[in-house]
Amino acid sequence: MVSAQEKIIQAKNITVRYGDRTILDNVSFDINQGEVFVIVGASGCGKTTLLRQLIGLEQPTEGSVYLGEDDFTNGNDKVKYKIRQRFGVLFQASGLFASMTIAENMRLLLEKYSKLTTKQMDRIIRMKLESVGLAGYENFYPSELSGGMKKRAALARAMVLDPDILFFDEPSSGLDPVTAAALDKLIIRLNEVLNTTMVIVTHDLSSILDISHRIIMLDGDKKGIIASGTPEELRNYTQNEKVYNFFNRLA
Repeated sequence: MVSAQEKIIQAKNITVRYGDRTILDNVSFDINQGEVFVIVGASGCGKTTLLRQLIGLEQPTEGSVYLGEDDFTNGNDKVKYKIRQRFGVLFQASGLFASMTIAENMRLLLEKYSKLTTKQMDRIIRMKLESVGLAGYENFYPSELSGGMKKRAALARAMVLDPDILFFDEPSSGLDPVTAAALDKLIIRLNEVLNTTMVIVTHDLSSILDISHRIIMLDGDKKGIIASGTPEELRNYTQNEKVYNFFNRLA
């Protein structure tokens, strides 16, 4: 387990309001280099909203997200461009462009953020697809892939720039239990081999317990974090009934 001093992301006092409605109120936490950090909570608690702040799709009403010493939230365009090159994102619905092959989907990022030759891009695309078990699928379209294969193809695209941090929004959504378990194993293997920091939003308890190093649980009533810790700590967390019930599948 990485040391607490190796902070790669710091969320400081994140507050998100939409009109008069407050979704998150003064949320702060750190994410360590190389850990699998999981954000959980009941539907509507603000998990995906928080993820959107972390990856810069939205600007929080108050507070900041730091990547190392860089203020991602309030930085200038140059700072934000530099930080975005460190990110890979696997969206819930995969986010692959249906009209493009898998290779073409991956090439978009390489063309935007790198100065590689076509030959170098092709080699990277092959390597990333092989790493997720999709060797030879460069010229397939998303419609020709199963749900699990689409997720892996989207993961290969997210990895194409060798990001320091991978973000996942409900990675097992829409997958059958066997396929979801295989994706979990892939996430664990990639984290162990590459030491890539992974930030995952999910409600799938079996996945949470299998893959996470550390967890925060959000609550819609509190509009913030009600518990944090390792999977084992939260399974035995008796200070809050919502937390205990969630991690022990109790109604």
